[in-house]
Amino acid sequence: MTLDSNEPVHEHRLWIDGHWTARVIKNEDDDGWAVAMHLDGGSEPALVGPWTMGRDKKNPKPLDTAAFNTLVKTAKEVIRRSEQQLHAQLNKNVTITVDGRRIRIALSIVPNEEGATATLSALDELDEELAQVAVVPTFRLTVDSAQAWVASGFERPR
Repeated sequence: MTLDSNEPVHEHRLWIDGHWTARVIKNEDDDGWAVAMHLDGGSEPALVGPWTMGRDKKNPKPLDTAAFNTLVKTAKEVIRRSEQQLHAQLNKNVTITVDGRRIRIALSIVPNEEGATATLSALDELDEELAQVAVVPTFRLTVDSAQAWVASGFERPR
């Protein structure tokens, strides 16, 4: 059997279907079992969780279609939440009012192995860009820093 093919594998401890692989593994912390869910191309599992013992209370319960589908759904949700959290860490915005106009100030950080970059943008009520400047990725966007940037005429913050 080769795991490189696109053919599904449905074994008691290994289930490969679509872009997902479920592998039942021995739990290193105790006598129990765990299941690891991998998405194709992922170096780390998207999800690792406890797995049920079989009737003999020694071996793991075999994987089946229903369990696999539930594991895929749960792993997708974990990935989605992780992506949302990362997005929130890298993209922040505040809204301020200047001379009766609402201005949204957005900070967008782009991670990069060679060094992250960041952009500060000012947008009006219609999301029309008023200004954009490069800032250091460690720039702290607050209501005060946003107001100071607008008051400076959108000069690059130091």
